[in-house]
Amino acid sequence: MLDPQAQALLQLMKDRGVAPVHTLTPTQARQYARDRRTYTQPPPPQLADVREHTITHGAVSFAARSYHPEKNPSHALPALLYLHGGGWTIGDLDTHDVLCRSLCEQAHGVVISLDYRMGPEHKFPAAYEDTIAGYDWCIQHAKQLGIDPHRIAVGGDSAGGNLTAAACLGLKGSAIEPCFQLLIYPAVTMRPDTPSYHANGQGYMLTQDSITYFTNNYLAKDADKDDWRASPIFASDHTHLPPAFVLTAGYDPLKDEGYMYADVLSKAQVATQYVCFERQIHGFITMGGILQEANTAVSLCAQTLKHAWNRKK
Repeated sequence: MLDPQAQALLQLMKDRGVAPVHTLTPTQARQYARDRRTYTQPPPPQLADVREHTITHGAVSFAARSYHPEKNPSHALPALLYLHGGGWTIGDLDTHDVLCRSLCEQAHGVVISLDYRMGPEHKFPAAYEDTIAGYDWCIQHAKQLGIDPHRIAVGGDSAGGNLTAAACLGLKGSAIEPCFQLLIYPAVTMRPDTPSYHANGQGYMLTQDSITYFTNNYLAKDADKDDWRASPIFASDHTHLPPAFVLTAGYDPLKDEGYMYADVLSKAQVATQYVCFERQIHGFITMGGILQEANTAVSLCAQTLKHAWNRKK
């Protein structure tokens, strides 16, 4: 059964005639995402310190924001590099500010959120390249950030989960690999054809039309769909990846591919936990102001992060 609070949200959107995202321009869709957070998200937790940064690699520069649970910690803290969701098209540091603050507060680690380049202005693999650059930047600036470079997890929701999975594949064998991957209803294939894609593809926030819209904004050509950096599930080797926590939603068209990716990781001997919030819709974790189960999911992610960091001490 669909969560009554989620059902009420979907009905309200229908009653108010909210335009489907795939009918909007990217600029309109981005503004809608920024506006929506004011009534779907809980109040932002107050933290000891929040800092703004600029990350540069080559000729590219983009913004980042770090969240700190302590002003002057006596020892290096663990960290989470966070990639926001939004179909590689919408979302920014502000749309996921409350979530990052909550994870920082509850997990007691530094969270670094990236404002990576998005489509359609910046096509694949720009977002992936920014993710790798962001991870390298965290290691290079570990002392200034007050973090332990050997305890950096990577995480994200939806498109951010896609970038997380791809980055962990791309960083395999690097001098300092991520210690953990947090995958929140991740998009792991650009060729979706699962039962949940068809069963949940209409009427539950994220639709088949919006998935096509986001994919077309992100990718430059059809062949990109088969690149593991865009479709992490297509990678030839999933062994020796960081331990993973995969969270999905029961009424999400991406549910089955998240489950399948958890299964692929487990079969590759990667320590993997999988949890499905059976009554929820795609995007629910950033709606804690109106969906109570969102706050439960945030707390679960924070506890999982803490355990992962503690194992690396």
